Amino acid sequence: MYTSPAARAAQAYSRVGAESGVDASTSPHRLIELLFDGLLQAIHAASGALARGDVAAKGQQIMRAVRFLEEGLKGGLDEARGGELAVTLRALYDYCINRLTVANLRNDGAALAEVASLIAPVAQSWKQIGPSQPAQAA
Repeated sequence: MYTSPAARAAQAYSRVGAESGVDASTSPHRLIELLFDGLLQAIHAASGALARGDVAAKGQQIMRAVRFLEEGLKGGLDEARGGELAVTLRALYDYCINRLTVANLRNDGAALAEVASLIAPVAQSWKQIGPSQPAQAA
């Protein structure tokens, strides 16, 4: 059964426990915005937990960030339609997942900061392009 990228993003967003007004009427563009927001929030929360020495919270937030990447952002890519951009984003998300794993294993705040610095411009660019306009009827 085919599930659209927007539907997969909505399912992933609800699975990682993000609290928002996500419902069936939420646009696909907005869903991706929410995934980026949740990802960055989880990274910042993990950094805060690491600074406080709260290892359990750090691990939970890093796992949450990985799920945003793996199930939401990466899971919504369609390389057949997205071409080189989708391939590049997949590689970026894989790299970020790797760095988050390192951050978790080594309590590496620099790795968390690196992921945030890589994702933030992509998230900002996504917000700037705005939602796609629906096709007008002829």
